[in-house]
Amino acid sequence: METLVNQIELNGLTFQYRESGEPSAPPLVALHALGKSAESWDQVAAVLGEKYRVLALDQRGHGGSARTSTYSFELMSDDLFHFANAMNLERFALIGHSMGGTVSYLFSETFPSRIERLIIEDTPPPFPDKPIEVPSKPSDPLPFDWLVVSSILQQLNEPNPEWWARLTDIIMPTLIIGGESSHIPQNKLQEVSERIPNCELVTIEDAGHFVHDANLPAFLAAVKSFLNS
Repeated sequence: METLVNQIELNGLTFQYRESGEPSAPPLVALHALGKSAESWDQVAAVLGEKYRVLALDQRGHGGSARTSTYSFELMSDDLFHFANAMNLERFALIGHSMGGTVSYLFSETFPSRIERLIIEDTPPPFPDKPIEVPSKPSDPLPFDWLVVSSILQQLNEPNPEWWARLTDIIMPTLIIGGESSHIPQNKLQEVSERIPNCELVTIEDAGHFVHDANLPAFLAAVKSFLNS
């Protein structure tokens, strides 16, 4: 299946996205993890693109999208809002991994009427935990803006408690997919799944945090079963 790489102006910034599937198919937007890009969804999009119009967005500071002076989960949620409007997506399915998962929670809490179904890969909203130290910048050139790392880690270290409080606002059918051997505490995913009114949690064996890389067949089986239900 052909993947089209396009660019779009959103709120004065240039964003890049990858599109698979028929333009007339139901839309599904995918948001990648910190330090990754839309390309990380290619194998998933190749399969889901048989039934969906899969739009994988390079989030700000990543891939072919704009490097800006400021980064936050809120700004990334705003970017998604502008992207959905620019693409005329009235309602769409949303899938988010890690950083993209947190953006997806935030967007779904803020604009629940826009989301048909929500799929979260191995991440809870940020919660109070032992502080994460900001690593020093690697000397090799990076495919993303290093400033994103310190900005996002600061939000993980000082999480907005509202993001947990508002999980009850996520009213659309939701699937959380955990990786059995992930560094993410799976009991936290369980807590999230109990707060979201209409949510199921599936834990994938032989997978860590990057579930869709480690066990693509099991990941796709869970996603397809959920989308078809």
